[in-house]
Amino acid sequence: MSVNMIFKIAAVGILVTILGQVLKHSGREEHAFLISLAGLVLVLLWVVPYIYELFVTMQTLFEL
Repeated sequence: MSVNMIFKIAAVGILVTILGQVLKHSGREEHAFLISLAGLVLVLLWVVPYIYELFVTMQTLFEL
């Protein structure tokens, strides 16, 4: 995983936090929850290929 990916994840986290706080203070808690969920899904879509690559590497390493 490159450093750029870590910065992208941190940027999404900061953006989701700010948007969530703004939406909660304006009384739109449902939208804040959806923003948080969308941020989580976005980060998972970025990280899943790296997790898959890790499992493939472990499988070839131990020849399971």
